[in-house]
Amino acid sequence: MFEFADVEAARDRLQGIIRPTPTVRSDVFSDLVGRPVYFKPEHLQRTGSFKIRGAYNRISRIAEDDPAATVVAASAGNHAQGVALAASLCGLTSTIFMPKDSSLPKLEATRHYGAQVELGGGSVDECIARAIVFAAANGAIYVPPFDDPLVAAGQGTIGIELAAEAPPLETVLVPIGGGGLIAGVARAIRACMPGARVVGVEAAGAASMIAAQRAGFPVDLPSARTVADGIAVGRVCDLTLAHVAADVDDVVTVDDETISRAVVLLLERAKWVVEPAGAVGVAALLSGVIAGSGPVGVVLSGGNVDPLLLTRLIDHGLTASGRYLLLRVVIDDRPGTLAALTASIAAMDLNVLGVEHHRSGTVVGVTEVEVLMTVETRDPRHRDAVVATLREAGFDASIRS
Repeated sequence: MFEFADVEAARDRLQGIIRPTPTVRSDVFSDLVGRPVYFKPEHLQRTGSFKIRGAYNRISRIAEDDPAATVVAASAGNHAQGVALAASLCGLTSTIFMPKDSSLPKLEATRHYGAQVELGGGSVDECIARAIVFAAANGAIYVPPFDDPLVAAGQGTIGIELAAEAPPLETVLVPIGGGGLIAGVARAIRACMPGARVVGVEAAGAASMIAAQRAGFPVDLPSARTVADGIAVGRVCDLTLAHVAADVDDVVTVDDETISRAVVLLLERAKWVVEPAGAVGVAALLSGVIAGSGPVGVVLSGGNVDPLLLTRLIDHGLTASGRYLLLRVVIDDRPGTLAALTASIAAMDLNVLGVEHHRSGTVVGVTEVEVLMTVETRDPRHRDAVVATLREAGFDASIRS
């Protein structure tokens, strides 16, 4: 385990390397959750995430020992970019193993930062295995994403900055994937703001830290499926589990719907593009699982989201927020019935985004048709009122999930 002195040393080493990301108070989110909210916007960091901090803290030391070294890593995105840039800044060559289905923007960004990219394998775990074999065969040095004291200490510099930039906080929310970020931040918060509670946030579909806490040691999840791919880690490590046990007060989970809502709200109200993994702290606030009413600090850990995924997230988030409604209405198959339905929709001042009319391929009566209609609504209450109003008008209406 590393100490706070290691985090302080990382802070000094990162001077002039990282981009300042000053903590800011959000009046909008403070009003939404009923308590002061302060954001640490690491999505504005170099490479688009906090990962450059730990990568540079580790790789700069490698460069001091061997200026001709090659570093190797495996990642689907953020760690890849952090290692690639850190190696270039230190004058080292880097090879990054990435899954074959990695998003094109993350792949191109990693190459842009100077890395040699090797594509292959269907998961990050497979890429890690290939990277370790490559490192051993070529005398290169493997840089893990979280299972390294210097990497985690580098991430902990966020905690020092947050404590210096924000007023005294009641709670600090930190995303958890492999646990390197929260291990470093929690150690720093314990030293710099000892009165604050540190709470980790995992995606419900990839809660590997909670699984490890229950077992008492790291365990493999049967699957790690979540929209927050940046924290979809199937197994934490002994190092991060030990730091969570020592310094973290609680670990909570949030589901994909709430994560999507958080991404949309950050985009809509803060004008920030934050990736799902970076938005889980906001999701936890929105879901009401964070106790207390005092000031809360939230680490927004990254903003590297594929534009195609962002489009789907927006649709999903708007639906989860009650802003989109997919109606299923069964009507009589006779002239004028569809017109009556659309007239009722118009009378409620609803904007229709799409209409589908089905006679076959669905379970309806011989003289009936199914109409699927997507409309814009204001919020969940308005969405539910639409269905109730249509039923009062005599339509067989329901919400299509």
